[in-house]
Formats: sequence, C-alpha cells, structure tokens
Amino acid sequence: MRFQLLGPLALADGPDTVVLQSSKPANLLAALLLHANSPVSAEYLQRAIWGEEQPATARAALQTCVLRLRRLFSKHGVTTAIDAVPGGYRITAAPPTLDLLGFRDRVRRAAGLDRDPEAELCALRDALSLWQGALLANVRSVVLHRDEVPRLAEERLRAVERVCDLLLGLGRCGEALVDLWTATRVHPGHERFHEQLIEALYRSGRQSQALAEYRRVKGFLLEELGVDPSPSLRRLELAVLRGEDLGPAGPAAPRVIRGETVALPAARPITVPDAAPSTVSAVTPSTVSDAASATVPGAASATAPDAASAPDQGASPAPAQGASPVTPQAASGVVAPGPTPVLPQGGSPVPAQGGPPVLVQGGPPAPAQGATPVAAPAPAAGTPFALVAAPRIEPVPAVPHFTGRAAEAAALTARLTAPPPPGPEDHRPLTVLVSGAPGIGKSALAQHAARLARDAFPAGQLLVRMTRADGEPRPADEVVADVAAVLGAAGEGRALLILDDVVDADQVRPLLTLRGEAGAGPGPAVVVTSRMGLGGLIATHGGWVQRLTTFTEAESYALLLTALGAERVEAEPRAAHRLAAVCGHFPAALRILTARLLTRPGLRLADAADWLGDDPLARLTLTDSPDHSVSGLFDRALGRLDPRLSEAFTHLAQGPPTLLDDRGPDDEGPVPEAVREQLADAGLLEDGPPGPYRIHDLLRAHVRRTARIRDRRTEKV
Repeated sequence: MRFQLLGPLALADGPDTVVLQSSKPANLLAALLLHANSPVSAEYLQRAIWGEEQPATARAALQTCVLRLRRLFSKHGVTTAIDAVPGGYRITAAPPTLDLLGFRDRVRRAAGLDRDPEAELCALRDALSLWQGALLANVRSVVLHRDEVPRLAEERLRAVERVCDLLLGLGRCGEALVDLWTATRVHPGHERFHEQLIEALYRSGRQSQALAEYRRVKGFLLEELGVDPSPSLRRLELAVLRGEDLGPAGPAAPRVIRGETVALPAARPITVPDAAPSTVSAVTPSTVSDAASATVPGAASATAPDAASAPDQGASPAPAQGASPVTPQAASGVVAPGPTPVLPQGGSPVPAQGGPPVLVQGGPPAPAQGATPVAAPAPAAGTPFALVAAPRIEPVPAVPHFTGRAAEAAALTARLTAPPPPGPEDHRPLTVLVSGAPGIGKSALAQHAARLARDAFPAGQLLVRMTRADGEPRPADEVVADVAAVLGAAGEGRALLILDDVVDADQVRPLLTLRGEAGAGPGPAVVVTSRMGLGGLIATHGGWVQRLTTFTEAESYALLLTALGAERVEAEPRAAHRLAAVCGHFPAALRILTARLLTRPGLRLADAADWLGDDPLARLTLTDSPDHSVSGLFDRALGRLDPRLSEAFTHLAQGPPTLLDDRGPDDEGPVPEAVREQLADAGLLEDGPPGPYRIHDLLRAHVRRTARIRDRRTEKV
C-alpha cells in the first residue's frame, strides 16, 4: 500500500487507487505525510484541519480524527501506524510507501549522475512521473495550501528546469520545447522557463519566435508586476538580436534535493598512469584532447584541444596525499620559498647522450579560466633537480595509450637523443619543426617523444606554459625568470624544456641560450609547440621541418579500437569507419567522439554514425564541458588571427575551392599568395592536392555555419 500526495490525496495498492474524500481526517493525513518520519505538534495539526480559528473542542476532535484514520487504514490493509509522541503525532513512511519521499529520493540519485546527462535525464523524468495532477486537490486546508503546496510545487519546478537544461545540453531542443511551452503558460512569471524556451527556439533556428516570446514575457512582467526582465533574459535577447552563436548548451543548473538548492560538484582529478609514486598528475574529466592520439579505455575522460591525451593547459599536477593545498600566494602566482620536485617519469627509455633543441609547432589552447598551479609535496630522494615553484611550470605529463604517429614519434625521439651538433655552446640550432592545424596532435607528440627520451635528460623534463589562463601570451622576460630559477637548481646532466603554446618567435629566442647554474654544462634541450610557423625562428636557428596532417584511415580506426575497446569496434567495423569519416579523420574530433561514446556503452556505432552525421559540428562537443568542442577549438584559433586575415579566411572558406588556386575563379581572380601563405603558416590551410592548399571539411563547415548565424542579424522579425 502506498500513500500519494503528489496529486489528489490517495491510497494505492498496485493498480487500484482509492482517492480520499475531502474531510478533516484527510486534512490530518496530508499534514502528517507532508512531515513524514518527524513529530508534528498537535497545534500545527489543529490549524491544518480547522484553520486559524479552531473550535474549543479541537484537541478532543483531533484525537477523533486520528481514530478515524486508523480505522481507514485497517479497512484498506494499511500497516503504517500513526504513533502518538509527546506533544503530537508521527507517521512513518519510506520512498516505496510515499510518493513525495520517492520523488525526493530519485532526484537525489539523479544529482549523483551529473557525469552522465542521459542517465540523469532518465532519473529525473522517472521522478517527475510520480506527479499525478493538481497537488492535494481533494484536501481543503487553507493552511496546507498556503504554507506547504507552494514549497512542493517549487521542488517540481526545479526538477523540470533541470530536465530542460539537460535536453538543451544534449542538443534535443525539440523535446525541450514540448515541456517549455506548457511550463511557460502555466507559470508565466517563472522567468527561467521563458529563458530556456527562448534559447530552445533560437537553437532550433526560430529566431523570430524567440524574439516574440521575449516580447511576450516582457509585456507580462511590466503589466502584472511592473518590473523589467532579469539581466540574463535581457542578455539572451541581445544575443538573439545580434545572431550570436550561443555556443554549446551546458546542463549547469543547480540540483534540488528536499527543496534545497545543491551546487554542482567540482570536477574530480583523474590520475595519469605511469606517474611516479610520490606525485599525481591530473586532468579534469572535462578536459578534451586536441590531438586525440591517446585515450584511456573505459574512461570518459577527454583531453585538451591541442594535445591528444595530454592535460589541458589549465591542468596542473595534483598534490600527492598529504600535500599542501593551493594557497592564495600560489593562486596569484607568488609562491613561498620552497622546492617542488620534478619527479622521475615513466616511459620506454631510449639510450642516448643528450640532444639539440627541438621545435615542435603546435600546442594546446588557453585552458579554462581559474586554473592555477598546485603546490607539490616536498622533494623526494633521487629527484633529478628541485623545481623552484613557478606558475605554469610542471613535469612533462605522460600520454597514456598514445595511438598513431609512430613514424613521427620515432623521428622526433631520434632528434632529441642525437648527439649535439658541432657549433658554439650558446647557439644550438633547432632540429625539428612539427606543424599542422589546431587540434592535429602536436602537443601529444612532443610530450610522448619527451617521455621516450627521458634517459637522455637526467636533470629532468619540464612543461612550460607560454600563455596565461586567459590565453594571453606570457612575456618572454617572465618566462625566462621562471625557467632560470628552475635551471639554477638543476643537478648534473641536461634538462629538457617543452615550451607549450608559443605565440611568436620572440617568446622563444631568450630561452634558447639559457644555461645551467653558473653557466656550467650544456643548456637545456628545448621543444617548442606553437600554432604558428615560426619561420623567423627557423631562419635564425636552422631546423628540420615535419608537418602533421590528419590521421590516415588506419590510424583513425586504431584510435577507436584503443578508446572504445576491440569488442565494441570489431562488432561494427563498417560503422567505425563511417564515424572516422564523419570526423574527417581529425584527431580532436575523434577524441571528443570517443569520450561521448564511452559514456554510452550501449549505443550502437551505426546509430552513433547516423546521429553524428546529422550535425557533426553541434555534436562534436562534451555536454559537461561545453568549452571543449571542435567549434570552440576553431573559434580560438581564428580569434588569434589579425582581423583582416580572419576575414580573408572566412571568404576563402565560404567560396569555391578554386579560390585557393593560383589563378582563382574566372569571375574573381586569386586571393593574394601572401594571404594564403600566412593562413598556411597559422595551420588553417592544409597542403593539397587538389591545388597547393585546401581547407579541412570540418573547418570549412564551421566557418560557413558561423557566417549563417551572423547573417541572421538582419532577419526581419
């Protein structure tokens, strides 16, 4: 037997339901169930039954109502007891026997599924299915409808809000509209529903309806309440008017448990395999790999958009157990004196005797804002050298399960481990330049090769972030000071520096002549990752150039095998090849895709290929980390360009492929060669054929999609 509060007050036994008639015992039962498992005072129960003006015999009449309820329970076989407690009464219930407790329990369990939006959505809809109509429609208690019903209704509204947020985050705007049309009409003053409805309409390509809905709610608020729409609604209206891309929707609404708002949990660190026992390298679960060259099977972790399976730029080494937390000084970039170790790193050793500086073009984009270095534990015995704590410097992380790029990794490792070339000690030429589009896997390759060559650098290996958390380049003198402090504490032997995400050659040159303490011994070997070609650096320091392209079909398939497991991929090999083709064999796209598929182990690859093919740009994103997406990666790359160069690239991407030819189309002529060279230098144009250059299909589609959204600014509404 179950009690039902979320609708008319009723008793249910399987499919049979008995709706109680309006009566004073019904008022009493509702008041007790609303506070199930807690003592309820006789005074409150009397007010719930009779209101504020009670008869003189209310106390005795309350006892009579309790007796009538007990008889009703006995008649229908209800075993729940109404217990007399000091000062009042108490009824005992559990989630299976009271729908209100069942609803709260399911919402609480849904809150624990925040890493799996589909599962959370299913749990919330299961919870909302317990609501069966107007709340306590057959209970005629002014006190309960005034004091209790609004609180319960708010719990339901928060759950509906969350469901709509999840639907928007999953790109299922059509489903969200069904719920939101009803919610906005039933609750016209609930601005959050209107905001979600406007967003769903706009994301569905219905800009005029979205603006009409804003005008409707604005008129209602002014006429009924005399207030303007909320700031968030006004910002949304402005974005719709401008035709702006709202970016991937993120289900970031708060949870609601027992009527209380509960903040989303913070991202938990994931330990990187092969780390030394005394340290833990970490990346947040929302981090997405740009290179997609490595994966962690069985985990839905993602990597930074420019380093396959390498930590995002904002990721920092997590402290080992017992290590000090982040301090205000560390967060501001000022760290109290005290060494932080560079710990020995795992990986396959490659015997060698040191090597020259190496330039690897490419690197991850700016990390999520707010990422700060974490204080590391005290130096362990046997560490190569003590790293003076400096912002944005950390040991080179491992790249677990590196996939593909075998020839490139071998060539880069050979360059790192080759004997130093002859020449003056203070001018060691760069020997390797690896270039390619953003998200092609440059940082992963650099870090993987560095780990393979670890034995060649007994003084340790460091990853130096060359941009700040907001993406701005760090001044060269600041980086030089930080790195010099580290090298000043170096022991014997040579160190390796990976200068990650270099913006221009001027950031690098001062670091190529750094020496060990008091100038003793050779300077560090240097690997530079950059999105730019850095031709001036090559001209002054020399170098051997290698350019990365997209994965081959075999490499893409190998990545899917590594990420998703052979059993799942080999069961649908044709669908796996289709998925790789829809991703354009682009490493970042493949890595985001595998992260999404890992969270849905029951989804067939063929169904995933159909779903992805409908709108690959919108769906190559992580719903729990909207900033990590293929579109976001391209936006950040284009944002670094000079505006005139960005405009030229937009023109190229929107026009016919013949725009990239030397002759150009007959009716327009060619784009200047200097412009095309600059775009190729920035990694946005790939080598042909056909023609000398081409634009990757995903990048071309992104530019055209962005242009369509921008052009809607002039649409009449």
